[in-house]
Amino acid sequence: MLTPSDKALVPFVSVDNMMGLVHHIGIEKVLVDLAADIEADFKRWPLFDKTPRVASHSDVGVIELMPTSDGEMYGFKYVNGHPKNTKEGLQTVTAFGLLADVQSGYPVLLSEMTLLTALRTAATSALVGKYLAPKGAKTMAMIGNGAQSEFQCLAFKAVCGIDTVRLYDIDAEATKKAARNLANKGLTVVPCSTAQEAINGAEIITTCTADKQCATILTDNMVGAGVHINAIGGDCPGKTELHGDILKRSDIFVEFPPQTRVEGEIQQLADDHPVTELWQVMTGDVVGRKSDSQITLFDSVGFAIEDFSALRYVLKNIRGTAFFDDLDMLADPDDPRDLFGMLERRLG
Repeated sequence: MLTPSDKALVPFVSVDNMMGLVHHIGIEKVLVDLAADIEADFKRWPLFDKTPRVASHSDVGVIELMPTSDGEMYGFKYVNGHPKNTKEGLQTVTAFGLLADVQSGYPVLLSEMTLLTALRTAATSALVGKYLAPKGAKTMAMIGNGAQSEFQCLAFKAVCGIDTVRLYDIDAEATKKAARNLANKGLTVVPCSTAQEAINGAEIITTCTADKQCATILTDNMVGAGVHINAIGGDCPGKTELHGDILKRSDIFVEFPPQTRVEGEIQQLADDHPVTELWQVMTGDVVGRKSDSQITLFDSVGFAIEDFSALRYVLKNIRGTAFFDDLDMLADPDDPRDLFGMLERRLG
């Protein structure tokens, strides 16, 4: 058997190794550091290739590819979204991703991204909250207590300084699960029996539900002045969470307008409805929160640059650790022109 050369090997981060890496660093530090890396990349937004994700839709879900490059590194994520999966004992979202060197085209990292997507989504939400949430906000309503909810709560604690989360889900067992997982995490956790109860006293409202439909998780009368809404459940055509009247009262902030207008809450509005790109807020070119009475809305759908940032974070943090495996992934013949000869020698 031929021994693979160093050029043939690509670091691979499995689910088990991702969990080990997160525990090694500490989940709140991971969330804070991820938010910082995503912020740094948003501040150099014009350097990146930007395209809406390539989506294959079916009546039960979606499978997507999310590519981008900053000219030095190239990255993509494969991800699905199948709301029905939970009832079948499967994850709603699964993902993996790859980073490659633009100069050679050679991959430099292959990684699970189911856990990493949960982390980067939460880190992005909290990063945006740092810019848009009311000053001194301490309480967040977490509506939708599925797989993403605990990550969101801990990210807003670590990045924005909230100390109380009010939980609601139509499935009471999901709320019990989230409350159990958040126990002893430094948060006051308040399970609620309705969405309205969860919103009472909250300066930040996060919605994260999974049904692939135009739902109304928040009605207009539920949202008072001065709040920040972090809407992360609507992420494909025909899937929304907010009543359209809320959007008309809010200043709306988005990642990449051509993608968000198709997939986000603003698919309910006219194509020319004004929105603000988040990268411009982070560079200081545009003001985010302007007043105490303003309703700010992050219409979050997830964008490839966030995944690129997350993959680069993993690559730099696995160095010198045991939290990866080398995969014999690339052919490396003695003569680059003699791939067939390499194949023949496998028989020797």
